[in-house]
Amino acid sequence: MKTLHAFRRSPCPVASTLDLVGDKWSLLVIRDLLAGPRTYGELLDSPEGIPTNILADRLKRLEAAGLVLKSAYQERPVRYAYALSDKGAELGDVLIALVRWGKRHVPGARVLVRPPSAPGRGRSTARPGRARTR
Repeated sequence: MKTLHAFRRSPCPVASTLDLVGDKWSLLVIRDLLAGPRTYGELLDSPEGIPTNILADRLKRLEAAGLVLKSAYQERPVRYAYALSDKGAELGDVLIALVRWGKRHVPGARVLVRPPSAPGRGRSTARPGRARTR
């Protein structure tokens, strides 16, 4: 039996998806995670320069939505690696469509980060490198 979802706006699939990932940063975090697990410090190194408080908030929201998984890779102090769940990885198709559209219609747009070319590629389960201290 399906549970009813409390829609913020309407049951429209576009509106519902935007409620999850329609802010300025979420799809960029997902883009970076498509290449495989990342530490918080690695996500901070994204070319967009996401502020630390925004990154922490987006990771929590994406995890709560079931799009991102968090796993400890160091105990003292506890540090986490972030990876996409299968549900989150499916957004790769959405990002590829945005890349194609942007390259066609936004003058000067170019690919800075390449998503994996096939589903599952680049999603390593290997332990990530050390997080940078800020």
